[in-house]
Amino acid sequence: MRQIFQYLKPHWFAAMLAPILMAIEVAMDLLQPMLMASIIDNGILSGDQAHIVTTGLTMIGAAMIGLIGGVGCTIFASIASMRFGADLRNDVFSKVQTYSFRNMDKLETGSIITRLTNDIMQLQNVVQMLLRVLVRSPLLMIGSLVMAIYISIRLSIIVAIAVPLLFIVMYAIIKATLPLFSAVQHKLDRINIVLQESLSGIRAAKAFVRHEYEGQRFNKANDSFTEHSVKAQTIIALNAPLLSMILNVSIVAVLLLGGKDVIGNNFDIGLLVAYINYVTQLLFAISAVANHLVRLSAAKVSVDRVTELLSTSSEINDNGKQTQKIDGKVQFHQVSFRYDDNQPAYQLQDISFTVEAGQKLAIIGATGSGKSTLISLISRLYEKSGGEIYIDQHPVASYSIAALRSQIGFVLQESILFTGTIAQNIALAKPDADRAEIIAAAQAAEAHEFIQRLPQGYDTELGQRGVNLSGGQKQRIAIARALLIKPKILILDDSTSAIDMRTESRIQQHIAKLMADSTVIIVAQKISSIIDADQILLLDQGKIIAQGTHEELLKSSKDYLEIYRSQLGNEEVSYA
Repeated sequence: MRQIFQYLKPHWFAAMLAPILMAIEVAMDLLQPMLMASIIDNGILSGDQAHIVTTGLTMIGAAMIGLIGGVGCTIFASIASMRFGADLRNDVFSKVQTYSFRNMDKLETGSIITRLTNDIMQLQNVVQMLLRVLVRSPLLMIGSLVMAIYISIRLSIIVAIAVPLLFIVMYAIIKATLPLFSAVQHKLDRINIVLQESLSGIRAAKAFVRHEYEGQRFNKANDSFTEHSVKAQTIIALNAPLLSMILNVSIVAVLLLGGKDVIGNNFDIGLLVAYINYVTQLLFAISAVANHLVRLSAAKVSVDRVTELLSTSSEINDNGKQTQKIDGKVQFHQVSFRYDDNQPAYQLQDISFTVEAGQKLAIIGATGSGKSTLISLISRLYEKSGGEIYIDQHPVASYSIAALRSQIGFVLQESILFTGTIAQNIALAKPDADRAEIIAAAQAAEAHEFIQRLPQGYDTELGQRGVNLSGGQKQRIAIARALLIKPKILILDDSTSAIDMRTESRIQQHIAKLMADSTVIIVAQKISSIIDADQILLLDQGKIIAQGTHEELLKSSKDYLEIYRSQLGNEEVSYA
């Protein structure tokens, strides 16, 4: 809790001014019943018109001062809470950006989105409530109690009975709702996860006529969320009627006991009216505190969820000091990796190989053999579980992450494009690139021609995730993005799977020319695209089962030969 509310410190002026202004409003509210009592006892009953006018004007003046205090409190509480929310949201987002792929695998995207939006908005509202209502209600409660006791200790016996009852009801409701609010937030996570999956996969759902299934899946998540929300709100709904009943019974008791004293001329009627006002204010203030404490119990869940994001440390420590330019030699020495350290299964085991600077390494293997995981370790998108990875004889951990990744061009298996122009997407890693550089990179990726045919060319706006481009076009833009920075290590993770063979061949020629002095690492499915590689690794179930050149593997590996024949024909290939 303390970690979250540290974000109010930079906005201390607004955060302090809001309660001060609220205290002024409360003071004016507490003054009103006594002024009203004076009008009744010293003005109306005494027939003193001047006293009525003077005291009435005083009441109006107090109300105006209270209005200024209330409006000022609302303004400054809003400023403090909005800026608190903005700072917290920025820091949480920045923290998420530091996560490794393994962190992101454990924290589902839908849950992160809920925490960044719904949970932080909840905390923002709570801060505003703390600076306004939870200042007003306790001050009004204490002030009303003091004034009620001041007017009549005898009548305050009723208050002494009513207040504990209110607190008992408040405690029972908070205790019952806290676990329910936690469940509601988890159910909302589930809705966001299903919604995200359904919207991103809507084309597949339509293609396979699965919209009814997706609808049922969403309805199930939505119904579960609604069910838990109704349970929580049902318990909260008991709060107002119970508190109202206690309030009404208390007022009736005050009227009976106080009315008897008024009839016996032992108590002024004006003071009785003032006392009832103070008791009403007191019980309503306690009721408000109860309602807001229920909201705080819900906010506690949000605090825990947001704190989890802030306290989750990336497994990848950026403690490296080396920032020099690399030549591109890559060496794996008995490297192992597993996604979950609590599970015995390894996704990569005892991986060892060396790629000299300027060479071309190809990695092939069945789906799930660990190809993408292996290349992700080079730029520390995942952190190895064992062994060591070297670049130019230095462990990868000795490089600063920014220096390391800025010299590695990575084309992911899934071409991720962002909302913006094509030029902006190509220049993602080099925002200051001029148009000539962007065009040269696009030409090398065989993207220039189709870009020119678009209505606005390089200034064409892309939809979310590049929805207005084909798969092959997106892959070519992703390749252009990596080529633009002219990296010393270029990693292509099956990045031409949606590109025809002729275009792919031309791209390979451009890469060979443009990246002649760079190390190129390719994950591929098609042997035809890696025949010229200086070294080929064949992976199976996280292990290297064969390595060598194309010619060497045809001679030494039955598995490689089988893949070759399945792709390029069943003609006999014999190497005696």
